[in-house]
Amino acid sequence: MNAATISPAGYDDNFLELPLQLPAPHKGIITRELSYTHFTVLLEPVRRLALVTGVNIDGDQLVDVDRGDDWHFDSRIPINEQTGEAVYAKNDLDRGHLVRRRDPVWGDAATARQANADSFAYTNAAPQAGAFNQSKELWLGLEDHVLTYARTNEHRISVFTAPVLSIEDPVYRGTGIPQSFWKIAAWTTTMNGSTVLRSAGFVLDQSPQLADIDLDDAGRRALIDGTPPPLGPYRTYQVPVVDIAVLTGLNLTVLAEADVLAPLPTIRDDAGPRELWVELPEISEVRLEPQPDRLPA
Repeated sequence: MNAATISPAGYDDNFLELPLQLPAPHKGIITRELSYTHFTVLLEPVRRLALVTGVNIDGDQLVDVDRGDDWHFDSRIPINEQTGEAVYAKNDLDRGHLVRRRDPVWGDAATARQANADSFAYTNAAPQAGAFNQSKELWLGLEDHVLTYARTNEHRISVFTAPVLSIEDPVYRGTGIPQSFWKIAAWTTTMNGSTVLRSAGFVLDQSPQLADIDLDDAGRRALIDGTPPPLGPYRTYQVPVVDIAVLTGLNLTVLAEADVLAPLPTIRDDAGPRELWVELPEISEVRLEPQPDRLPA
């Protein structure tokens, strides 16, 4: 049974102790809002990839179910607005889950199975380099790390993620291949007797690490040969949420103000691009406590 049949509620704004809306693009951007079990996808129909996804994760109710591998189109929107198997066939590209498969898989057994099946909608995928390295493993483990940290606050988090859709993305089989992905985890905690929102932002970079001339040559060869564009080894960064807003054009003000790395009011106007980005060699380097010198006054 697919999401089109059961009309699931999708991402819940009131899942945390404080309301938190799904990030939205600024006015004028056309999207398709698709609700699934415990998560929602805002699809950009021209790029045929998600502009944003949002999932509610209840760490106390997670359920183990058989993985399956039934990738499918969502019948609620035209197939030509979705990136399907034609992009992934006979190459080294992976169908990268955006909402991680196990994140919405919680609740009673039937709900968990439905959430697992929903996660295999092509609308919840984006092309990623097939090679797996330590940095991608770290990226996939971020939700678990934040859930463990948030265990004293009902073990609940909400996570938003999507590819960074750039006009410079190389095109392969009619689809722009994202060079990077972003993720924001949000949770609530208690501070001075009050419930407050916290967030942490991350970027996964898969852009190729080649000299410009080599990159141009590699791109031309890929175009001629009909192979995927060159992609580099994964690198994961913790970044200011406001930088993700700049990269994506999404309204992330509430999340940026709750950022544990660099809350919005504390960022200097002259801070350069990537100046506050922190490359993460291992999961223990993730910062989930606000930096004392960066707390808003």
